Amino acid sequence: MRTTRKTLIAPAKRVIIKIGSTVISTAEGLNRQRIEELVEDICAVRELGYEVIIVSSGSVAAGKKDLGIVGRPKTIPLKQAAAAIGQSRVIRCYRSAFRHRGGNVAQILLTRDDLSNRRRYLNARNTLMTLLEYDVVPIINENDTVVVDEIRFGDNDNLSAMVTPLAEANLLVILSDVDGLYDSDPRNNPDARLIHEVERIDDNIKQMAGISSNELGTGGMYTKIRAAQRATMNGVGTAIINGTKPGNLQRFFAGEDIGTYFIPNIAPMAAKKQWIAFTKKPRGKLFLDGGAVNAIVNHGSSLLPSGIKGVDGGFDRGDAVRLCDIDGNEIAKGVTNYSLAEVLKIMGKSSNQIVDILGYKYSDAVIHRDDLVLSSSDDNELTS
Repeated sequence: MRTTRKTLIAPAKRVIIKIGSTVISTAEGLNRQRIEELVEDICAVRELGYEVIIVSSGSVAAGKKDLGIVGRPKTIPLKQAAAAIGQSRVIRCYRSAFRHRGGNVAQILLTRDDLSNRRRYLNARNTLMTLLEYDVVPIINENDTVVVDEIRFGDNDNLSAMVTPLAEANLLVILSDVDGLYDSDPRNNPDARLIHEVERIDDNIKQMAGISSNELGTGGMYTKIRAAQRATMNGVGTAIINGTKPGNLQRFFAGEDIGTYFIPNIAPMAAKKQWIAFTKKPRGKLFLDGGAVNAIVNHGSSLLPSGIKGVDGGFDRGDAVRLCDIDGNEIAKGVTNYSLAEVLKIMGKSSNQIVDILGYKYSDAVIHRDDLVLSSSDDNELTS
C-alpha cells in the first residue's frame, strides 16, 4: 500500500522553499500579486510549526526593464547590472508582504565560494540558524552582481539543493510553473501523465525532464530533477509543485497528493561527503591506471601515488580534484592531501618513497577514501 503524502512529509520541521523566476515574474517584471499570494501561503505553513527558508530567483527579471532588455540578458555584465537593480526590489516586495502579516525577512546572497570555503560555510550556517532562532525568514539568492562562471551555482534549483545541508533542512519544495514531473511534455502531449511519486531518480526519470522554453528562467525540469537527486541523496525529501496556483503550498502541507514527491534515500550521504560531492569546486584532474580505478570503484580504497599516471590543471593541498581513468572518464571526486607540485614529484611512486622525495609526508594516500566520493557513469552525478 502506498504511503500517504501527509505521512511522508510529517517528519519535516525545517523546509527550503525554492521560488523560480517564472513563478513570481512576467515579461514586465515582478508579479507583486503572486508574491503576496505566496507569502500568504508561506505564513500559513509557518503557523503549522514549520521553519521556512526561501531561495528566490527574480532579481534579473525585476531589473532588466530599466536597462531596456527584452528577453534574457545576452551578456554576463548585463545580467549582473539587471540583478543589481532588481535584487533590492525583490527583497522589498517580500519584506512588505511579510510585514503585513506580522513577519520579518533577511536577505542572504551567496556564491559557490561561500559554501566551498569551510569557514565561510560555517559562518553562513551560523547566520541562518540565528535568523531562524529569532523567527526571521531568510531569503537566499545567488549573488548575481559579482558572480562569475567559476563560482556560480549554475541555477537556483542547484542552489536550493546545496542549501539543504547548510541549513540542516529535511524537506525541499521547488515551486515551478508546471504541476510537477510528467511522463512526457504536457505542452506537446495532452495525454501526458503527472507522476505523483518517485522512489529513485534513474535515467528513465531524467529522460522525462525537458528543457525550459521560458525566457525568464535559467533552468527547466531537468535542473529540478538534478536538484531533487542531490537533495534526496542527502536524505531530504523533495517536491516539485505548481507555485502559480494560490493555495498550492497549503494544500501540499495539508497532505494533498499534488505535484511530484521524490522519496529521500534511507541511508543519506555523510555530511562531509555531501560537501565534497556537491559544494567543493574541483580545481584539477588526476588520471589513474586501471589498478587504481578498480581499487577505488570496486574496493573502496584510497588513492595512492603509485596509481597516478597524469595530472591536469592547478590545485593546492585541500582542494577538490576529479579522478579520471586513463581515457579521461570521471570516476570520483576527492580532496587531495598534496599540491600539484608535490603530486608531480610522487606520482607513480610507492607511498614509502614520499618522505625521501619530498622530505616530509602528510599521508600515505594522495586522497584518503574518507575524502572521496564516487561518480556514476551516466552524467557525473555523484554517489556515496
